[in-house]
Amino acid sequence: MGVTRVRNSRVVVIGEALVDLVMPEAAPIEAVLGGAPYNTARALARLGIPVDFCGTVSVDRFGERIMQQLTADGVGTALVERCEQPTTLAAAELSSKGSADYRFYIGGTSAPRLERDRLDAVPAWIFTGGLGLVLEPLAHRVDDIVSARGPNTRVMVDANVRPHVISDMTGYRRRVERLASCCDVVKVSDEDLAHLYPDVEAESGVQRLLECGASLVLVTAGGDAVVARTANERIAVSIPPAVIVDTIGAGDTFDAGVLAYWCEVPTEMVDPTDAAQIAAAVDLGARAARVVVGRRGADPPRRSELPPSDPPSDR
Repeated sequence: MGVTRVRNSRVVVIGEALVDLVMPEAAPIEAVLGGAPYNTARALARLGIPVDFCGTVSVDRFGERIMQQLTADGVGTALVERCEQPTTLAAAELSSKGSADYRFYIGGTSAPRLERDRLDAVPAWIFTGGLGLVLEPLAHRVDDIVSARGPNTRVMVDANVRPHVISDMTGYRRRVERLASCCDVVKVSDEDLAHLYPDVEAESGVQRLLECGASLVLVTAGGDAVVARTANERIAVSIPPAVIVDTIGAGDTFDAGVLAYWCEVPTEMVDPTDAAQIAAAVDLGARAARVVVGRRGADPPRRSELPPSDPPSDR
């Protein structure tokens, strides 16, 4: 298809926008705007990073709210496609500790659709993940866009595995590994690794992603230290405790913080394998995530709301 001229964004985020039906154990259901890439785009914009969202949004009332929120947060929408299909829904069932288990209502809805197969822009970074690696034709378009990126565009992927919507885990793993082959940063949680590589230890799964070509693999594990692995180093960055209301949007906001750090490093100096840069990027991601878990739903912080930087981590 044709291309659309966009502003000079540092990041283009590709993936799904949807509505989370947040379902606490003993409280009314609440409709909250969401979708992992959508959350990351909003978080980046609130952190002051020029960002465009690339995905499909319905023309229904939920879709209008999605668009209004993107605009309010300062996210560019020139790459958003609109459709008549209803907005995709996700039921986020909260435990008493605030963790969320997701079930998706996808058939005949907006999120799987995307016609675009290239960008008429040269962002510093492309970010993708979530259902953008699962739903078709969206997942195929993600492959196309990443493959067609320019040589000066870096890539970050968050696997963010959702087993309820993955019918072919082997095929999904191949897609993640194919994207890892051209990735600067791959983020996975300990649960993601267990789904991707159920028959091996987590370290072996990380090693597989590095062997595929990823420069850096970040492994999160709730409130435990973030482990960063490159071909030559293993770095553990501690995460201070947080008061948790719910964890919706925590990983997405962490991703935004990590990217925000590297977006502010001069392009020629960005090195996702440098230990000092990794520690600083993870610290910013962790500080942003610490704020969002203290709020209901995915409500990312602005720069002024971030807590102070943590002391250097143990190596």
